[in-house]
Amino acid sequence: MERRATAVADNERVPTVIADDAHIIYRVLQGPGAGNSPLASFKRIATRTKNSNIREVHAVKGVSFVAYRGEAIGLIGTNGSGKSTLLRAVAGLLPVSRGGIYAAGQPSLLGVNAALMNELPGDQNVELGCLAMGMSPAEVKAKKDEIIEFSGINEKGDFSSLPMRTYSSGMSARLRFSIAAAKQHDVLLIDEALATGDASFRKRSEARVRELRAQAGTVFLVSHSEQSIRDTCERCIWLEAGSIRADGPTADVMKEYEAFSRR
Repeated sequence: MERRATAVADNERVPTVIADDAHIIYRVLQGPGAGNSPLASFKRIATRTKNSNIREVHAVKGVSFVAYRGEAIGLIGTNGSGKSTLLRAVAGLLPVSRGGIYAAGQPSLLGVNAALMNELPGDQNVELGCLAMGMSPAEVKAKKDEIIEFSGINEKGDFSSLPMRTYSSGMSARLRFSIAAAKQHDVLLIDEALATGDASFRKRSEARVRELRAQAGTVFLVSHSEQSIRDTCERCIWLEAGSIRADGPTADVMKEYEAFSRR
């Protein structure tokens, strides 16, 4: 499928992420037993023999694409298709086995880059997360209340003063998104965060994604919510079994994907 030009003029299109025939291969240790013991592992290293219990999983297979500044790109596909694996590789958290993935600046994977601590209250985690993203203490002070309000964690009480371990998974995800979205990113990678919370939070978060794009950022969104993809992303990449099945305008790719899902 032919890729769609974004709203950015062709002569202004600036690549932010380039995947060039990228392959990602996991090595998974299977089964218990003596073959996995420290002594057995030492013998294999010394003799340079392979562990027969190690299975290779080819999670991403020869993926190539170019993402441009100002784009919001949805990643869709069935469970196990390689979407989250690809995001982690773009973020630099997984090595590429063959080919390459190149990014402008430091991509930020929502929920991973913010170094939050369960024993600290939400408001202190806002400060910690913002500092971890490189914001100055003055910037943190100016944005702290806005971040907490955006997350909605205080709508049913003063939860910002409670430890994060008392939060539901949805509350934690909303706070992480709110922290990550408070800073302008060259590339922001979002994995299912917009599926948390009520309709009001989804509208706020989708609006924030559009703001990030308008500020010349690039956003990748993984979501099982087709409506979130339609509302947020003008381009869509469909991954299936680790390979790209389609890459183009969201409406066109979603139509193909829905037809495939009905089979």
